[in-house]
Amino acid sequence: MSVLLLTHRACLHHDPGPHHPECPDRLRSVLKALDAGEFSELIRDQAPLAEVEHLTRVHPENYVSAILAIRPEPDERVPLDGDTIMSWGSAEAALRAAGAAVAAVDAVMRGEFRRAFCATRPPGHHCEPARPMGFCLFANAAIAARHAQAAHGAGRVAVVDFDVHHGNGTQACFETDASLFYASSHQWPLYPGTGDEAERGVGNILNVTLPPGADGAAFRSAWAERIIPALDAFAPDLLVISAGFDAHAADPLAQLRVREADFAFVTEALCAMADRHCGGRVVSLLEGGYDLDALGRSAAAHVRALMRA
Repeated sequence: MSVLLLTHRACLHHDPGPHHPECPDRLRSVLKALDAGEFSELIRDQAPLAEVEHLTRVHPENYVSAILAIRPEPDERVPLDGDTIMSWGSAEAALRAAGAAVAAVDAVMRGEFRRAFCATRPPGHHCEPARPMGFCLFANAAIAARHAQAAHGAGRVAVVDFDVHHGNGTQACFETDASLFYASSHQWPLYPGTGDEAERGVGNILNVTLPPGADGAAFRSAWAERIIPALDAFAPDLLVISAGFDAHAADPLAQLRVREADFAFVTEALCAMADRHCGGRVVSLLEGGYDLDALGRSAAAHVRALMRA
Protein backbone atom coordinates (compact mmCIF):
# COMPACT_ATOMS: atom_id res chain seq x y z
CA MET A 1 0.00 0.00 0.00
CA SER A 2 1.37 3.41 -1.02
CA VAL A 3 2.39 6.14 1.41
CA LEU A 4 0.43 9.39 1.46
CA LEU A 5 2.41 12.65 1.21
CA LEU A 6 0.56 15.79 2.30
CA THR A 7 1.95 19.28 1.74
CA HIS A 8 0.82 22.72 0.58
CA ARG A 9 2.43 25.71 -1.07
CA ALA A 10 0.99 27.97 1.64
CA CYS A 11 3.50 26.47 4.07
CA LEU A 12 6.21 28.32 2.12
CA HIS A 13 4.55 31.65 2.97
CA HIS A 14 5.33 31.44 6.67
CA ASP A 15 8.47 33.59 6.69
CA PRO A 16 10.03 34.43 10.08
CA GLY A 17 12.60 36.65 8.39
CA PRO A 18 16.17 36.73 7.08
CA HIS A 19 18.61 34.35 8.77
CA HIS A 20 15.90 32.63 10.81
CA PRO A 21 16.67 28.88 10.91
CA GLU A 22 13.03 27.84 10.42
CA CYS A 23 12.97 29.18 6.87
CA PRO A 24 10.86 28.31 3.80
CA ASP A 25 13.89 26.68 2.17
CA ARG A 26 13.59 23.87 4.72
CA LEU A 27 10.37 22.68 3.10
CA ARG A 28 11.78 23.22 -0.39
CA SER A 29 14.72 20.95 0.49
CA VAL A 30 12.40 18.19 1.73
CA LEU A 31 10.13 18.37 -1.30
CA LYS A 32 13.09 18.42 -3.71
CA ALA A 33 14.50 15.30 -2.08
CA LEU A 34 11.11 13.58 -2.40
CA ASP A 35 10.88 14.43 -6.11
CA ALA A 36 13.42 11.74 -7.00
CA GLY A 37 12.17 8.88 -9.14
CA GLU A 38 12.31 6.38 -6.31
CA PHE A 39 9.45 8.32 -4.67
CA SER A 40 7.16 8.18 -7.70
CA GLU A 41 4.81 5.80 -5.89
CA LEU A 42 4.01 8.33 -3.18
CA ILE A 43 0.41 9.49 -3.36
CA ARG A 44 0.59 13.27 -3.17
CA ASP A 45 -2.24 15.49 -1.96
CA GLN A 46 -2.84 19.00 -0.72
CA ALA A 47 -2.97 19.68 3.00
CA PRO A 48 -6.41 21.07 3.90
CA LEU A 49 -7.07 23.86 6.36
CA ALA A 50 -7.66 22.66 9.90
CA GLU A 51 -11.00 23.59 11.40
CA VAL A 52 -11.25 25.44 14.70
CA GLU A 53 -12.80 22.31 16.23
CA HIS A 54 -9.62 20.36 15.48
CA LEU A 55 -7.46 22.98 17.20
CA THR A 56 -9.63 23.45 20.28
CA ARG A 57 -9.34 19.78 21.21
CA VAL A 58 -5.84 20.80 22.35
CA HIS A 59 -5.76 24.61 22.62
CA PRO A 60 -8.12 26.99 24.45
CA GLU A 61 -10.47 28.80 22.09
CA ASN A 62 -9.11 32.21 23.04
CA TYR A 63 -5.58 31.08 22.18
CA VAL A 64 -6.66 29.82 18.75
CA SER A 65 -8.54 33.05 18.06
CA ALA A 66 -5.57 35.17 19.10
CA ILE A 67 -3.12 33.32 16.84
CA LEU A 68 -5.43 33.36 13.83
CA ALA A 69 -6.10 37.07 14.29
CA ILE A 70 -2.43 37.91 13.74
CA ARG A 71 -2.24 38.82 10.04
CA PRO A 72 0.69 41.19 9.47
CA GLU A 73 1.08 43.25 6.33
CA PRO A 74 3.32 41.62 3.68
CA ASP A 75 6.35 43.66 4.75
CA GLU A 76 5.79 43.22 8.50
CA ARG A 77 6.43 40.50 11.09
CA VAL A 78 5.04 40.01 14.59
CA PRO A 79 7.32 38.36 17.19
CA LEU A 80 5.51 36.16 19.70
CA ASP A 81 8.73 35.47 21.59
CA GLY A 82 12.43 35.65 20.78
CA ASP A 83 12.23 32.70 18.38
CA THR A 84 8.62 32.48 17.21
CA ILE A 85 7.62 35.03 14.59
CA MET A 86 4.53 35.42 12.40
CA SER A 87 4.46 36.87 8.88
CA TRP A 88 1.53 37.53 6.55
CA GLY A 89 1.34 33.86 5.55
CA SER A 90 1.90 32.27 8.96
CA ALA A 91 -1.71 31.79 10.04
CA GLU A 92 -2.65 29.89 6.89
CA ALA A 93 0.57 27.87 7.00
CA ALA A 94 -0.17 26.84 10.58
CA LEU A 95 -3.71 25.87 9.64
CA ARG A 96 -2.37 23.78 6.74
CA ALA A 97 0.19 22.06 8.99
CA ALA A 98 -2.48 21.14 11.53
CA GLY A 99 -4.90 20.27 8.73
CA ALA A 100 -2.37 17.91 7.18
CA ALA A 101 -2.04 16.10 10.51
CA VAL A 102 -5.82 15.71 10.74
CA ALA A 103 -6.17 14.56 7.11
CA ALA A 104 -3.33 12.06 7.54
CA VAL A 105 -5.06 10.58 10.59
CA ASP A 106 -8.30 10.30 8.62
CA ALA A 107 -6.54 8.51 5.77
CA VAL A 108 -4.77 5.92 7.91
CA MET A 109 -7.63 5.34 10.34
CA ARG A 110 -10.02 4.71 7.42
CA GLY A 111 -7.58 2.19 5.98
CA GLU A 112 -6.89 4.16 2.80
CA PHE A 113 -3.15 4.19 3.62
CA ARG A 114 -1.01 2.54 6.27
CA ARG A 115 1.52 5.37 6.43
CA ALA A 116 1.39 9.12 5.82
CA PHE A 117 4.04 11.84 5.90
CA CYS A 118 3.16 15.52 6.32
CA ALA A 119 5.78 17.80 4.73
CA THR A 120 4.54 21.02 6.26
CA ARG A 121 5.67 23.91 8.41
CA PRO A 122 5.65 25.56 10.91
CA PRO A 123 6.52 22.65 13.20
CA GLY A 124 4.48 21.98 16.35
CA HIS A 125 6.08 20.02 19.15
CA HIS A 126 7.16 23.02 21.26
CA CYS A 127 3.72 24.66 21.27
CA GLU A 128 2.02 24.27 24.65
CA PRO A 129 -1.77 24.44 25.02
CA ALA A 130 -1.80 28.23 25.51
CA ARG A 131 1.74 29.25 24.57
CA PRO A 132 3.53 29.44 21.21
CA MET A 133 7.26 28.84 21.37
CA GLY A 134 10.23 27.28 19.63
CA PHE A 135 9.04 28.24 16.09
CA CYS A 136 5.68 26.48 16.76
CA LEU A 137 2.13 27.92 16.64
CA PHE A 138 -0.12 24.85 17.05
CA ALA A 139 0.67 21.46 18.60
CA ASN A 140 0.23 19.42 15.43
CA ALA A 141 1.09 15.98 16.85
CA ALA A 142 -1.23 16.44 19.83
CA ILE A 143 -3.97 17.66 17.47
CA ALA A 144 -3.51 14.50 15.39
CA ALA A 145 -3.77 12.30 18.48
CA ARG A 146 -6.90 13.97 19.81
CA HIS A 147 -8.51 13.82 16.37
CA ALA A 148 -7.87 10.07 16.19
CA GLN A 149 -9.65 9.67 19.51
CA ALA A 150 -12.55 12.03 18.82
CA ALA A 151 -13.27 11.19 15.19
CA HIS A 152 -12.15 7.57 14.91
CA GLY A 153 -12.55 6.09 18.37
CA ALA A 154 -8.88 5.37 18.93
CA GLY A 155 -8.48 4.39 22.56
CA ARG A 156 -4.72 4.77 22.90
CA VAL A 157 -2.49 7.00 20.79
CA ALA A 158 1.29 7.27 21.01
CA VAL A 159 3.44 10.16 19.81
CA VAL A 160 7.16 9.50 19.48
CA ASP A 161 9.67 12.25 18.84
CA PHE A 162 13.25 11.96 17.57
CA ASP A 163 13.81 15.69 17.09
CA VAL A 164 17.02 16.73 18.87
CA HIS A 165 14.99 19.13 21.04
CA HIS A 166 12.51 17.89 23.62
CA GLY A 167 8.88 18.32 22.60
CA ASN A 168 7.76 20.18 25.68
CA GLY A 169 4.49 21.15 24.01
CA THR A 170 3.41 17.62 23.21
CA GLN A 171 4.39 16.52 26.70
CA ALA A 172 2.35 19.35 28.25
CA CYS A 173 -0.68 18.32 26.20
CA PHE A 174 -0.38 14.64 27.25
CA GLU A 175 1.09 14.42 30.72
CA THR A 176 -2.18 14.02 32.67
CA ASP A 177 -3.96 11.61 30.30
CA ALA A 178 -3.02 7.93 30.44
CA SER A 179 -4.77 7.24 27.11
CA LEU A 180 -1.93 9.14 25.43
CA PHE A 181 1.76 8.23 25.42
CA TYR A 182 4.71 10.45 24.59
CA ALA A 183 8.31 9.27 24.15
CA SER A 184 11.26 11.42 23.12
CA SER A 185 14.97 11.04 22.55
CA HIS A 186 16.77 14.37 22.69
CA GLN A 187 20.04 16.04 23.48
CA TRP A 188 20.42 17.04 27.12
CA PRO A 189 21.04 19.75 28.11
CA LEU A 190 19.55 21.80 25.27
CA TYR A 191 16.62 24.08 24.47
CA PRO A 192 13.89 24.18 25.78
CA GLY A 193 15.31 22.90 29.08
CA THR A 194 12.57 20.31 29.64
CA GLY A 195 12.68 16.56 29.10
CA ASP A 196 14.53 15.33 32.16
CA GLU A 197 14.14 11.58 32.52
CA ALA A 198 12.37 12.15 35.85
CA GLU A 199 9.46 13.76 33.98
CA ARG A 200 7.03 10.85 33.78
CA GLY A 201 3.55 12.38 33.66
CA VAL A 202 1.09 9.78 34.94
CA GLY A 203 3.45 7.05 33.79
CA ASN A 204 2.77 7.91 30.16
CA ILE A 205 5.87 10.02 29.43
CA LEU A 206 9.27 8.57 28.54
CA ASN A 207 12.22 10.89 28.03
CA VAL A 208 15.55 9.41 26.94
CA THR A 209 18.37 11.94 27.12
CA LEU A 210 21.51 11.87 25.01
CA PRO A 211 24.66 13.87 25.84
CA PRO A 212 26.25 16.25 23.33
CA GLY A 213 28.37 14.22 20.92
CA ALA A 214 26.25 11.06 21.18
CA ASP A 215 26.42 9.12 17.91
CA GLY A 216 24.11 6.93 15.88
CA ALA A 217 24.82 3.87 17.99
CA ALA A 218 23.61 5.66 21.13
CA PHE A 219 20.57 6.97 19.24
CA ARG A 220 19.67 3.51 17.97
CA SER A 221 20.15 2.03 21.44
CA ALA A 222 17.80 4.60 23.00
CA TRP A 223 15.06 3.54 20.63
CA ALA A 224 15.67 -0.21 20.40
CA GLU A 225 16.29 -0.80 24.10
CA ARG A 226 14.02 1.73 25.80
CA ILE A 227 11.42 3.41 23.59
CA ILE A 228 10.27 0.52 21.38
CA PRO A 229 9.75 -1.81 24.39
CA ALA A 230 7.71 0.92 26.09
CA LEU A 231 5.60 1.29 22.95
CA ASP A 232 5.05 -2.46 22.86
CA ALA A 233 3.80 -2.29 26.44
CA PHE A 234 1.48 0.64 25.63
CA ALA A 235 0.13 -1.06 22.46
CA PRO A 236 -1.24 2.02 20.69
CA ASP A 237 -4.12 2.13 18.22
CA LEU A 238 -2.20 4.74 16.20
CA LEU A 239 1.42 5.87 16.11
CA VAL A 240 2.27 9.51 15.37
CA ILE A 241 5.91 10.44 14.72
CA SER A 242 7.32 13.90 15.37
CA ALA A 243 10.01 13.58 12.72
CA GLY A 244 12.67 16.17 13.41
CA PHE A 245 16.03 15.67 11.71
CA ASP A 246 18.17 18.10 13.70
CA ALA A 247 19.95 15.29 15.54
CA HIS A 248 21.96 14.96 12.32
CA ALA A 249 25.70 15.50 12.68
CA ALA A 250 25.59 18.43 10.25
CA ASP A 251 22.84 20.35 12.02
CA PRO A 252 23.94 23.77 13.33
CA LEU A 253 21.57 23.94 16.33
CA ALA A 254 22.74 20.88 18.30
CA GLN A 255 25.65 18.52 18.83
CA LEU A 256 24.47 14.95 18.21
CA ARG A 257 26.09 12.83 15.48
CA VAL A 258 23.17 10.95 13.96
CA ARG A 259 23.18 10.05 10.25
CA GLU A 260 20.53 9.27 7.64
CA ALA A 261 20.88 5.51 8.15
CA ASP A 262 20.08 5.96 11.84
CA PHE A 263 16.83 7.76 11.06
CA ALA A 264 15.94 4.93 8.66
CA PHE A 265 16.73 2.32 11.31
CA VAL A 266 14.44 3.96 13.87
CA THR A 267 11.68 4.48 11.30
CA GLU A 268 11.73 0.81 10.33
CA ALA A 269 11.64 -0.23 14.00
CA LEU A 270 8.67 2.04 14.63
CA CYS A 271 6.82 0.67 11.61
CA ALA A 272 7.44 -2.87 12.81
CA MET A 273 5.99 -1.91 16.20
CA ALA A 274 2.96 -0.40 14.46
CA ASP A 275 2.50 -3.63 12.49
CA ARG A 276 2.40 -5.55 15.77
CA HIS A 277 -0.16 -3.37 17.50
CA CYS A 278 -2.17 -1.03 15.27
CA GLY A 279 -2.43 -2.46 11.79
CA GLY A 280 0.68 -0.57 10.70
CA ARG A 281 -0.99 2.82 11.09
CA VAL A 282 1.70 5.54 11.18
CA VAL A 283 1.34 9.30 10.71
CA SER A 284 4.62 11.22 10.50
CA LEU A 285 4.89 15.00 10.86
CA LEU A 286 7.90 17.11 9.92
CA GLU A 287 9.43 18.93 12.87
CA GLY A 288 13.00 20.36 12.97
CA GLY A 289 16.14 20.04 10.88
CA TYR A 290 18.17 23.11 9.96
CA ASP A 291 21.01 22.05 7.69
CA LEU A 292 19.22 22.08 4.35
CA ASP A 293 21.17 19.30 2.65
CA ALA A 294 21.11 17.01 5.69
CA LEU A 295 17.40 17.71 6.18
CA GLY A 296 16.56 16.70 2.62
CA ARG A 297 18.63 13.52 2.77
CA SER A 298 17.29 12.57 6.18
CA ALA A 299 13.65 13.16 5.25
CA ALA A 300 14.19 11.04 2.14
CA ALA A 301 15.67 8.24 4.27
CA HIS A 302 12.69 8.44 6.61
CA VAL A 303 10.08 8.36 3.85
CA ARG A 304 11.95 5.59 2.04
CA ALA A 305 11.73 3.54 5.22
CA LEU A 306 8.01 4.32 5.56
CA MET A 307 7.52 3.03 2.01
CA ARG A 308 9.42 -0.22 2.37
CA ALA A 309 8.60 -1.18 5.98
